[in-house]
Amino acid sequence: MLELGVFHNGAADLKTVITPDNITVTDAGVAEVHESNQRVLVNQVRQGILAERLGFNYFFMTEHHFQPEGIEFSPNPLIVESAIASRTSRIRLGQAANIIAWWHPIRIAEQAAMLDIISGGRLEFGIGRGYQSREAETFGWPYGSTIQDQERNRAYYQEAYEIILKAWTEPSFSHHGQFFTIPPVFTRWNHQSTLAYFKQPHAGRRLDEVVKLGPPDPYGGPNPVLQSATTLRELSVFPQPLQKPYPQVWEPLTTERSIRWAAQNGINGYFVVEPNSRLRRNIDLYYAEAEKSGWPDRLNRGSFKFGWDAERRRGIVTARFVHLLMPGMDRERELERYRMALAAQWDYYAPFGFGLILADGELISDKPDPLAGVEKIIEKEVAIFGSPAEAVEKIMRIKQTGGYEDFILNAWFETNGFEGREIEDQMQYFAEEVRPMLARECGGQLENPPLAPEFQ
Repeated sequence: MLELGVFHNGAADLKTVITPDNITVTDAGVAEVHESNQRVLVNQVRQGILAERLGFNYFFMTEHHFQPEGIEFSPNPLIVESAIASRTSRIRLGQAANIIAWWHPIRIAEQAAMLDIISGGRLEFGIGRGYQSREAETFGWPYGSTIQDQERNRAYYQEAYEIILKAWTEPSFSHHGQFFTIPPVFTRWNHQSTLAYFKQPHAGRRLDEVVKLGPPDPYGGPNPVLQSATTLRELSVFPQPLQKPYPQVWEPLTTERSIRWAAQNGINGYFVVEPNSRLRRNIDLYYAEAEKSGWPDRLNRGSFKFGWDAERRRGIVTARFVHLLMPGMDRERELERYRMALAAQWDYYAPFGFGLILADGELISDKPDPLAGVEKIIEKEVAIFGSPAEAVEKIMRIKQTGGYEDFILNAWFETNGFEGREIEDQMQYFAEEVRPMLARECGGQLENPPLAPEFQ
């Protein structure tokens, strides 16, 4: 069985250029990038809506900030997908990922739960640690989740995840960890409404579980809430998600350590630039760890199909750049244009270590050819270019090499220098020509159920 998604990263729609340093960048001033990002934001909503109309199962976004280079614009996927949710009824809305090391965990738990409710239970909640220093040190510094100390960042990340699940599943809770004490032990709350509410026998929590009663305090000031040593012991976080016990969680994965942690915690894996050879090794690792840990799953459903289980929405997803040669296009001219777009992506991501992942132990030439890395992207079929038949052949090779039973692919249509209408033409052509062939090869495509009547 087949499932298909769209991955939207927020690339600028501006021309790219090779600089005298042999680096491919957006050929525009910062003011023009601001204008481009406004267009991209509107296009993200449009293309999320279009993705449902074209029969895609998922629309995934990411979280990135501060990029004049024009590679990634996606500062708040939950807000964008709330707009998409208001105009759709089937497509599932995911993030790869919300960088929870940059958020207070209760704030992200609230916002994600709101999207789940607004969408009628269509949230696929993505979590990540972040890796780009100008983002991580700006947003993570107040929480102590700096990536200058990877172990500290990971510890924060795992504690934040624990708090999010508590907020989503417990009617009232407290947390005492390395980074957070929730509520703070000094929070005075001698509020008459709270005291009266939890004295009711049907409240669900006893008064002494929620507050620690204390004597009057003449130094508490004029506010009666503070005129007592009564302090909070627990908080209730509203709202909680519609999906129970909580939405499926996803994590972009790279290292063996993160793959094992995701499998141990019932979290779906998301691989973006993994070539086919690495993909199978990592799927094997994930499934071996999941089996060893007793097949952790939010619904305790036991083992699931290898690679991907479409019915349970469990396993490993991968993404690929996709650019189809449409009728009337000159192949060489379009390929050259696409190579320039991919070169901007390569020149931005490679310094973060993605080039090493893509190389998979091979030596990538460092000759002064700014498009040399692009050839590796195309050769490894991380970027798929060609006719619909060529695209199907390359996509099915992912399924076969990865050993997938059911199959899922996120298609990454938008890249630098392509306008919104061109991206939408690509989506349309893929849906009309590629999707039916893939569905036949995979025994059909799973159709998302419609919303319940109360959410329509």
